[in-house]
Order: sequence, then C-alpha cells, then structure tokens
Amino acid sequence: MSSWKLTLPCTRDEAEAIDFEGAELLALDPAPVLLTSETVPDDPANWQLEAYFETKPGKADVAAIRTLVPSAGKARPVIEQLPDEDWVTLSQAGIEPVHAGRFYVHTSGNRGDVPAGVKTLQIEAGRAFGTGTHETTSGCLLTLDAMRARGEVARNLIDVGTGTGLLAFAALHLWPNAYATASDIDPVAVEVTAENAAINGVALGGGPGQLALAAAAGLEHELLIARAPYDLIIANVLAGPLIDLAPSISEALAPGGTLIVAGLLNTQAERVANAYRRHGLRLAGRVAQGDWPTLRLRKRVRYGWGRTTRPGPDGSGLAPGFGSW
Repeated sequence: MSSWKLTLPCTRDEAEAIDFEGAELLALDPAPVLLTSETVPDDPANWQLEAYFETKPGKADVAAIRTLVPSAGKARPVIEQLPDEDWVTLSQAGIEPVHAGRFYVHTSGNRGDVPAGVKTLQIEAGRAFGTGTHETTSGCLLTLDAMRARGEVARNLIDVGTGTGLLAFAALHLWPNAYATASDIDPVAVEVTAENAAINGVALGGGPGQLALAAAAGLEHELLIARAPYDLIIANVLAGPLIDLAPSISEALAPGGTLIVAGLLNTQAERVANAYRRHGLRLAGRVAQGDWPTLRLRKRVRYGWGRTTRPGPDGSGLAPGFGSW
C-alpha cells in the first residue's frame, strides 16, 4: 500500500484562506489531507500547498486542488508516490522538543533532556495541528503560563479549535479543578485529542478537572452552549475564522473573562482585535513570536439590570445575554 502527494505553489494569503470544508474538497472521496508551508522564509509570495491522497490523484483531483490556489495558474503539479512508512517519517521530521514557560512538549521519539520543574506533554505530530512547535501554539502556552504566574484563576474554560488538545491539557494543568472543554470543527481532531488525553493522563468527562470534548463549528453545539459562560476561552485558529466568530465567542465569554487568540499574523492583529472591541473586549496583552502574535483580551464588566444571568456547569455564572453561536 502507498499514498500520494500533490504539490502546488501558492501564496500565504491563499494558504490562510483555504476552506477545508469547501465544496471542492467535499466533492473528493476520500478527501485529501492538506498541508501548507512557506518555501522561502518570511516571503508571503512563496508558499506551497501539499495534498495527500490515498490513491494516485487524477485530473479531477488536480483540478479541485488547483481551485484552492488560483496563483498557481498553469503551474505543473508535482505528483509523487509515498510509501506508507514515510507518513511517520514526514510527520516527525525536523520536530524538536519545545520549552515554553513551565511546559515541555515532545513526541515519543524526541523527549530529549527534560528541564527540571516543567510539565511534560507528549503530543505526536500527525493528524491534527498543534504540536507546540509553531509560534501560535507556543505563544498560547506562554500566555497561559503568565496568567497563572500572576495568580489569575480559570474555573470554566474552553479551547476552541483544539487540534491535538495541547492547549486544553496545559490549561487544565494550570487550573486542575476547572471545568474544561475542547472542541474542533474536524472530528478527527477530537479523536486525536482523546488519544492524547489518554497518553498524558488527562481524564475525560464533564466534571471539575475533567475534559469534555465536542466536534463543532465554532460554538454551535448544545454542550458548548450549555457550559457557557466561560471565564477563559482559547482560540488558536486563523484570522478569518476569528473575526467571523467574534460575536459568538464574545457572547460566550463571561464579563471579566479572558480570551486568548492566535493563528494570526502581525499584519492581521489589529483587524482581529477590532472585531472583538466591537463586542466589549479590550486588548490586555500580547506575546510576540516571530510573525505570529498571541493576543490576550479581557471582556469588560457590565453592571446593572441589563446583565443577564445564566448558570455554567457548576451552577453559577453571569453572561450578557445569549443567542445562537
């Protein structure tokens, strides 16, 4: 058995705009796994799209992938056959352990020399995003660590777009008695999070100190709505979805609560922050990790009769009114 890889050039803007639930991809059965990466460091014009197929991609497959990256024009696609074992090699190649704050993230094959006094988390590279190696993930880890160092407390938290579950695991380590939820639009990511939870000794369930899981687009899920309001929301996705989700995420955040967002470039930070300012959040901090900042926002506290109450999972909580998110 073998797998196949199709490679086309693209730009960074195209890579960020890819709709993984778009009609072009949904028409392919089975759908390919897509990865994007830069081919020239810090050059937004030189990126590439790699599509992994279970069988050799045909003309229709190539045409569907080409629609995702219009700048490729008539560029000749590179199609190559990969032995099955190369998936493991590819997923682990070049990955080094990451030390971010009090966290040390590694795979099963690169544990290395663990520093003293850190929390180790084993996250395999593979079917979902979020191994800790990307600046967006490490920036979130540093932001969470700094919050805990300042004595901030999270009692009800959610990791939206959890990927591998890493950030949810880290938050539960910092606040072990919190109600915690992790969600992702991709059901495979939810499966990966459950697998990683078992590896890292994270209990699944709905009680304090346990992690509840849901496959959902944004916050559109009964479980996620029922467990709101959250005093900590983590969303490491992309700038476009972050802006689109601003109304629902802001509404699900309790007054005085903290929102951590990542997956955006420096050039996109102001637009993302403005989207949340319009819903009563203010920028409270920023961690710079290369071109990928992590923003920490706080929701302003509303006083008076207009503030609507609604219980969270522990039976308490305040929220500014709830609609559909």
